[in-house]
Amino acid sequence: MTTTDSTPKPAPEPTPTPPPAQTEPVKSARALARARKRHSLARFWREYRKHRGGMWGLGCLVLIAVIALAAPQLVGADSQNVTTAPGGALESPSGEFPLGTDQFGRSVLALLVWGARVSLTVGLLAAFLCVAIGTIVGIVAGHFRGWYSTVLMRITDWFLVMPTLVLAIALATVMDRSLWTIIIAIGVTTWPTTARLVRAQTLAVESRPYIERARALGGGHGHVMIRHVLPNVMPLVLAQTTLVISSAILTEATLAFLGLGDPTITSWGSMLQDARAAGAVSAGDWWYLAPPGIAIALVALAFTLCGRAIESVLNPKLGVAR
Repeated sequence: MTTTDSTPKPAPEPTPTPPPAQTEPVKSARALARARKRHSLARFWREYRKHRGGMWGLGCLVLIAVIALAAPQLVGADSQNVTTAPGGALESPSGEFPLGTDQFGRSVLALLVWGARVSLTVGLLAAFLCVAIGTIVGIVAGHFRGWYSTVLMRITDWFLVMPTLVLAIALATVMDRSLWTIIIAIGVTTWPTTARLVRAQTLAVESRPYIERARALGGGHGHVMIRHVLPNVMPLVLAQTTLVISSAILTEATLAFLGLGDPTITSWGSMLQDARAAGAVSAGDWWYLAPPGIAIALVALAFTLCGRAIESVLNPKLGVAR
């Protein structure tokens, strides 16, 4: 007779639940940071659109930038060539040449389009160099006290009291005549104002309590300057950049007008210098003088309007008129 074992079998042990992956909190934190950035940008754009002057300046800059990028397709790559000039010397505006021709028979409108490329490039790169130097000097001078700040500020004061144009002319004279010479000459002579502004903002930021907590938790100089001070001074730096670009474009035009630019490159300043050399002032050839001058003034005004609008959005206490 077969007997059946009625002893109950032990229940299987439950499978342990694996711990959550370590990447989930990181991903959620990154997604939250991206969402905050998108929200901040959307809020900035909503406030910026309320400034009609800023919108006009932005639209003007976008239009000029598109024209400059599409210059080869709009006017052709040979429009700057002297040997293949299609018109006569200093022809008045006509249906074929809406803005007339220069002393070599080239279309002034085509030169104006090509000059936008050089002027915008010089303005952007020189402003970037100027703001980079000024931001570094300002943060370091504001963070480190004592003789570090004293030496940096005395150097800044020396550059600040010296005429910027005179220093730029001196640098452009001793260096090779090229586009990079103009960029370097403008960048290394126009940074003191940015350094002063950034230093003042750095002193205000480092007086806040969270900076003291960061230092108490072991944050070094680099951590405090890069992770805490720099993000808080970036709005000021961004607004200052738009204002510096217009100044850089005017300085480039002045240096090119004085004959210190690259003679093989067409810019709005070089067009004015060529018009002066060709006697357009005494001859009354306004179509050769007016377009580059108006273009320089228009771009400088557009950048200034954008800078004022950005400054008003980032710091509403200034009360800039809309």
